[in-house]
Amino acid sequence: MPEKRTVERAKKDKAEGKAPSTQAGEFVREEMEHIREGKHGARSPQQAIAIGLSKARRAGVELPPPKKGKTSESTRKRAERDLEKGRSGKKSAPSAKRSRAGLDALKKEPRSAASKKALSKHAKQAAARRKRSGTVTAAPKKRSR
Repeated sequence: MPEKRTVERAKKDKAEGKAPSTQAGEFVREEMEHIREGKHGARSPQQAIAIGLSKARRAGVELPPPKKGKTSESTRKRAERDLEKGRSGKKSAPSAKRSRAGLDALKKEPRSAASKKALSKHAKQAAARRKRSGTVTAAPKKRSR
């Protein structure tokens, strides 16, 4: 369950007309804080981000699921279900057993996933992936004689 202030920040971002990814960033930030505080861990920065995005979708942020081929089919389906859950507005109480099992599993994971070093490495890798796709479409320079 996201904290009240996180939901409020996301709503403020929406009111300001910011993109869904910016609104979802509040939930990812909250997840990183939880890992740093020691509430639970994550296997990697990617997993921590995925948890935050899932929370955002369930809280009503209109964040589209990843495109086909970008992630596994099960991840995409889960994102679609989370989005539907957020759109429906009905908030049924989650299963206590299932919630506890998920949290217990995360508690066994390392806390280093939210370290500055891990996040920096992830950001650099993501930027490198983006750069390659951008340079291919650039027009070649004409040579003058």
